Amino acid sequence: MLKSLHIKNLAIIDEAHLDLSLGFTVLTGETGAGKSILLDALGLVLGTRADPALVRQGCDKAEISAEFDLSDAASARDWLEAQELTDSDEPTHCLIRRVVTAEGRTRAFINGQAANAGPLRELGEHLVDLFGQHESQTLLKPEVQRGLLDDFGAYPKERAAVAEAASAWLAADRAIAEAKTAAGRDPAQIDYLRHQVQELRALQLQDGEIDALEADHKRLANAGRLMEDGARAFALLYEGDAAIYDQLSSASSLLAGLTPLHEGFAEAENLAAQAQALVREAADVVTRQLDKLDLDPALLAEVESRLSALHDMARKHRIKAAGLTEHLAMLAAELDSLEHAGERMAQLERDREAALKKYQAAASKLSAARAKAAKNYSEQVSVIVRQLGMASAQLVVVVQPSESERPRPHGADEVRFDFSANPGQPPRALAKVASGGELSRVSLAIQVVGAADSGAPTMIFDEVDAGIGGGVADIVGQKLKQLGARRQVLCVTHLAQVAVHGAQHLGIRKEVKDAQTFTRVVPLAKDVRTLEVARMLGGQEITVATQALARDLLKRSA
Repeated sequence: MLKSLHIKNLAIIDEAHLDLSLGFTVLTGETGAGKSILLDALGLVLGTRADPALVRQGCDKAEISAEFDLSDAASARDWLEAQELTDSDEPTHCLIRRVVTAEGRTRAFINGQAANAGPLRELGEHLVDLFGQHESQTLLKPEVQRGLLDDFGAYPKERAAVAEAASAWLAADRAIAEAKTAAGRDPAQIDYLRHQVQELRALQLQDGEIDALEADHKRLANAGRLMEDGARAFALLYEGDAAIYDQLSSASSLLAGLTPLHEGFAEAENLAAQAQALVREAADVVTRQLDKLDLDPALLAEVESRLSALHDMARKHRIKAAGLTEHLAMLAAELDSLEHAGERMAQLERDREAALKKYQAAASKLSAARAKAAKNYSEQVSVIVRQLGMASAQLVVVVQPSESERPRPHGADEVRFDFSANPGQPPRALAKVASGGELSRVSLAIQVVGAADSGAPTMIFDEVDAGIGGGVADIVGQKLKQLGARRQVLCVTHLAQVAVHGAQHLGIRKEVKDAQTFTRVVPLAKDVRTLEVARMLGGQEITVATQALARDLLKRSA
């Protein structure tokens, strides 16, 4: 849930702090008081595009912080863990901060770590669902209607099976297209590719050969220095006039004479003996390596010739010498594909046919699941729409076969929401028959039905009650209150009948001081809330009658 929202220097808000609770919270205020700015602020911390014009006049930057309690947001916790953004001290806590400068630069932080707008949007989808009047318009899109039905129906196995089968068919179809393209290649191109493969194979390059050749070249090219410096090292270690081995031998003898006189020299005697043994071992290693060295100009020339041939071939193919083996494998595979394109075509077509049958079987199961869910979904949404003032309204979710025979990841169905608001009128496509007010109510009913087990823990409704009033508004308030029993619900509203159902009521006030405009957000206590509801009922003039009505509405909604 959203615990708090802090805003500084955003539009007409110099500074505002909202402490929010579970349940249903309403935000009310006069037109222009700044309600939309609060939603803009929340949108910024959730990754919406930042407009520098939102920075308060005369200020360098605006800053918004939102604190979330993730106890009821498992998907958000999983996302933070996957991105390594979890607060190690408080894993169920998340602080998002967004800074917007007047010059247009923005910075964002998730639990103190820098982030850009993309991750903010991803995280925001796990935290908040926002429903406004424009969201109702998205309800008219076929893909949105299909998604709503699928979310309600909860048949992930069937959807996954269809997506997998469609992917297999598409892969087979692409392979056939590539095979056809290969079959149509110019014979001259195939001949040139065959020549490239043959000359690369003629090199008979072995795995690891280049590394071995370069090591041999380094050794042979530096054989003189290796022998000369190696011999000098051997003399210093063992056979020279002042060899280290002999000096250590003398030191060991002296220490051996001191040890009986003072036991503290025993350790030094032992270490000197060990050093002498190590020097002898080092000298033996040098001797063995010198014996292996060979000043062989012919072998050096042979290695250089082989390396030159390999590097020349690599330059010809515009690759590094180390990539010749991999390049040969790639060209050989391409040649094999071209030379046997006709033979492969029949098998690919069989694969595609098998994939199509598997898709059709999976799509049929998904269609059956959708049809079953559509009936239940239609009935539940229709019941709530009728409660919202349209007694004869009916929503029918139609699931019908698509005209396209090409497998699609979402299945072979077209999903359409049909609607009828009046008796005697058959349901028709929602996009064609629903008015703005009707669409708002259908949208709200859909959210109520779909909110039980899915969606983000916080839901924000921005004037979704537009176009309704009276008894219907009261029912809208009741439904939002019901949602608040399961989720955190915030609603910006102009309707008193909705506002009285809020468990928490925040008033948004605009003040003018010293020719400057300020917005304040204040929790409304009982008496002040009564006045606010009275204002919403009667406008600027608050009468004894409107106050009495306000008290009555609040009492009945408690």
